[in-house]
Amino acid sequence: MKSYRKELWFNTTQRREYINITPQVQAALLESGISEGLVLVNSMHITASVFINDDESGLHADFEKWLEKLAPEKPYNQYRHNGFEDNADAHLKRQVMGREVVVAITEGKLDLGPWEQIFYGEFDGKRRKRVLVKIIGE
Repeated sequence: MKSYRKELWFNTTQRREYINITPQVQAALLESGISEGLVLVNSMHITASVFINDDESGLHADFEKWLEKLAPEKPYNQYRHNGFEDNADAHLKRQVMGREVVVAITEGKLDLGPWEQIFYGEFDGKRRKRVLVKIIGE
């Protein structure tokens, strides 16, 4: 069995963004030379997420509206965490959207459903953050 590791780096221009990273993950898979196995894609930061869903702007707007209802950014003083930082809402949003995904690799390709794409969700952006891509298989 072979193993391959790659880091993807992001520096978002907004506090919250959703970035389709499927092409970067597929590129890492091609670099790995692995044709059958599994790929783990996970955020290496506690205020960011990796998840699978549809790449549709209306849905992304719905995520934003729904997450903001669950864990509103402001007022900052509603959270006990917000003494030293002002990102408690980002921690909570990450818990809802998840830390990582695992995708099967079949015949050298990501084995995703018809509309499935891999996303990096940033909830406390405007700084450099990374995603780990770990591929194992043959």
